[in-house]
Amino acid sequence: MVRQENLKKIIGIPRAISYYNNYTFYYGFFKSLGIEIVLSDKTTTKLINEGSKYVVSDTCLPVKVFVGHVINLLNKGCNTVFVPSIQSTGYKINNCSKIRGLPEIIRNVINRPFKMIEPTLDKTEGFGIKEFCFETAHQLGIRDKKLINSAISSGREMYNRFLEMAKSGIPHGEAVENAVKGNYVLKKMSLVKPLSVVIMAHGYNLFDERISMNILNKLNKMNVKAYTCLDITRTDAINSIHELDEIQYWANELDLTGTAAYFMLNKKIDGIIALSAFGCGPDSLMVDEIQYHANERKIPMLHLNIDEHTGEAGFVTRLEAFTDMLERKKRKQLLQCNKPKNIEIAINKKQIQEPKVLTKVK
Repeated sequence: MVRQENLKKIIGIPRAISYYNNYTFYYGFFKSLGIEIVLSDKTTTKLINEGSKYVVSDTCLPVKVFVGHVINLLNKGCNTVFVPSIQSTGYKINNCSKIRGLPEIIRNVINRPFKMIEPTLDKTEGFGIKEFCFETAHQLGIRDKKLINSAISSGREMYNRFLEMAKSGIPHGEAVENAVKGNYVLKKMSLVKPLSVVIMAHGYNLFDERISMNILNKLNKMNVKAYTCLDITRTDAINSIHELDEIQYWANELDLTGTAAYFMLNKKIDGIIALSAFGCGPDSLMVDEIQYHANERKIPMLHLNIDEHTGEAGFVTRLEAFTDMLERKKRKQLLQCNKPKNIEIAINKKQIQEPKVLTKVK
């Protein structure tokens, strides 16, 4: 439980939605402001079920999970919770309506007394990261401009350190832990695996081990190299979208369309795995977009839909079947590439003659 006398210096951050992409920035920022962070527990089935009680049944899984994490923080005694409204991440680069209206959803479904810190990031309207951070600090009663600017710099430094470690191959959770502890570790060159895939997914779906059924670990045990949005730069993702003659509209499109497009165009993968929440409109549009381009290039693609009822057994079966198919396809391609051609060349040059049949003379 959070001690009552420390409540003014503590902020709760739900381990959901923007946490998976931005936590290291939040950590550096709040720590520099002298504010302690309380994280909700990792996602469990119980936590998902708790969040599902507060919203209508057709609400998407990530929002149900987020509500469950807010409840988890309140149950810990944390009465100040960070619930940002991330409207757009670029000019007319929008988030879905539920992510945009997350503070309103929380305010209307949770009827318990607590303070919500709800800054807005909306680059379409000119509210960038600096305005976002100043609004956050002001809602916490902090107005020292020099302190806030210094905190923004600290957040960026920690976030950049996290990205460098993640891009070197350090797993997401380990890279986050190293960054917040002030460690800087780069992974040594890893062994080449026989199969490689790219996973197109939101960070909050992919890196939450309960939601994703720990798909990255499962693929690793299957001896499959999995590329994610952390393996490429923002510029590479944007350029890859344009190279497909598409445009970026959704805020998370770099994690999905941009990531899949980059590895597909560079022919670095054997297949594509799309991981999305059931009923997500933006995801369905982006998955269909990549499916079209994958079909053109004859790259196999698997679409895994997830919700709170998804069973692990069926999930694993589909994953295993897909990787088995990729293995057979690659083996066939290798056999065709290594097929001896000297016989065919000899036939073309008439170097091989039909054997003569000798007959006895009576």
